[in-house]
Amino acid sequence: MRMVEYEYQDGVAVLKLNNGITNPINLALVHELSNSISNVKENSNIHSLVLSGSNEKFFSLGFNIPELFKLDWEGFREFYRGYNRLCLDLYTMPKPTIAAIRGHAIAGGCILTICCDHRFISEGRKLMGLNEIKLGVPIPYPGDRILYQLIGDRHAYEMISTGEFYQSQDLYRMGLVDEIVPQEQLLARSIEKVRSVGIMSENAYRLINENRTGPVAEQVSRHLQKQEERFLNCWFLPSTRENLKEAMKKF
Repeated sequence: MRMVEYEYQDGVAVLKLNNGITNPINLALVHELSNSISNVKENSNIHSLVLSGSNEKFFSLGFNIPELFKLDWEGFREFYRGYNRLCLDLYTMPKPTIAAIRGHAIAGGCILTICCDHRFISEGRKLMGLNEIKLGVPIPYPGDRILYQLIGDRHAYEMISTGEFYQSQDLYRMGLVDEIVPQEQLLARSIEKVRSVGIMSENAYRLINENRTGPVAEQVSRHLQKQEERFLNCWFLPSTRENLKEAMKKF
């Protein structure tokens, strides 16, 4: 079974995470989503992208901790580097993107949504947040830099330093999501939004997006290797391993 469902609707590619109810992120999902995004980027018949989940409970719970916990240093480094490069590829996509958030988007799942140009979330109790600090690690460096650009120092620091989860109205207040939409209208509204941008000048959009994402992408690229090693050092600390064991009980 594919971990990423693909649909095509009149120039719009719809990618849905489909890795169980919680859509945990592992190396296989990273590879499949990376390949799907690359195909969208290179397909001249596709002008825009919607990223969503296959169910209404979770967009993604984040990293698949039980699976990743078993990896040694080199194995986890392969996963983590692949995930960070996936985030940069999505963030710098030269076509309009939107995250249609049907369910909770936590940690690594939340970061995937902020790599998109826009975020629409469904009504109801749908939580988003970055709880990495409670596990003993920083948030991945690309997500850190993108978040600060997106919602500013005050709100970004609050999210990262507290590890709290936020409901839709708070997310809208902070500027993390653009619209709160009834569940049954979310996908259609997201497709409508991203198509309205995608049908305009491809060249103009590409340059506009490069001006927005370029400075962050360049900063991330300069420091990513060092930041990845720092994350790995935290991941393998004894105190973090104990926190991860507790977190595994929720999977």
